[in-house]
Amino acid sequence: MRLFFLLWMLLIINVNFTGCDKKSINTQPHEIHWDRDMCARCAMVVSDRKNTIQIINPENGKRYVFDDIGCLVLWFDDEQIPWKDKAVIWITDAKTGKWIDAKKAFYDTENITPMAYGFCAHESKDAIEKGQEIVDFNEMVKRVKKIGR
Repeated sequence: MRLFFLLWMLLIINVNFTGCDKKSINTQPHEIHWDRDMCARCAMVVSDRKNTIQIINPENGKRYVFDDIGCLVLWFDDEQIPWKDKAVIWITDAKTGKWIDAKKAFYDTENITPMAYGFCAHESKDAIEKGQEIVDFNEMVKRVKKIGR
């Protein structure tokens, strides 16, 4: 009986320590299936490698893909996403196609983009042509909302 009790206690202790581990969520950009993945807002196929966005819900790891930064901004409002301020947002650099943090990116304002919002992301200000207007993420969000739907 004593052995049974000891084994039972070890099992309970083991479950308490291993069963409550919080799973870590991968917040790194994932592979895009070009010409197959669809924009979460407008349902257009994602094919422009210089204007693609992907976001990750930090609470559950669910991922969403967008074809234009404007679609992302309006999707947050349309769907009333409660975790939008905590979202991990990756965008492709307009020159290199490299994934960069959309919240830290610099945006120029006069581009041809898939849904015509006109904002392209750059990792540094130096990558933007002289004379182009440069805005940060928050200003870009405000302007997209003004453009509207």
